[in-house]
Amino acid sequence: MLLHMDCSIVDLSTLTEGQRAESARILREALPWTDFAEPGAAEAEVVKTIADEDRSGLVALDGDRVLGWIGVIETYSHAWELHPLAVDPPCQRRGIGGRLLAALEARVRAAGIITLYLGTDDETDGTNLYGRELFPNVLQAAAEIAPTGGHAFTFYRRHGYQVVGVMPHANGFGRPDIFMAKRIG
Repeated sequence: MLLHMDCSIVDLSTLTEGQRAESARILREALPWTDFAEPGAAEAEVVKTIADEDRSGLVALDGDRVLGWIGVIETYSHAWELHPLAVDPPCQRRGIGGRLLAALEARVRAAGIITLYLGTDDETDGTNLYGRELFPNVLQAAAEIAPTGGHAFTFYRRHGYQVVGVMPHANGFGRPDIFMAKRIG
């Protein structure tokens, strides 16, 4: 639910240099357990999203202030990858992520894409998959996934995404990547 935080959605490529720097800061602060926390990594992701012809992004703005952003990678002919989604931590839980997601889904649908998918790593003990050996019954573990704390998979599930797979130990022992997808078109 948007609480006193109205915003406009614009293309990432239209941002000023200062707003691009803000977008990188938000990515780093919203996902501090990821590689984006490494020096220069978040900045490189913003540049790559703008410069790579197979990528694009959308930004939520309050006036000139960046509230968050979402990116997409054109990976298959009819399925694209959502990567990344980051909302400034003080602005989270105000509907901004949902607005960005809806805007991206509309853009992807207009491009004739059928499926939007994503990976959401569990590196912070946010699901019952964290810390576990998932082999040999990986698909059973994926079918039984449940939250144990705050984890992005619950946000995506609320927005209609389904778990379609798990990559065990993608980020080290007991730290899986959870793959989710939604039919868009």
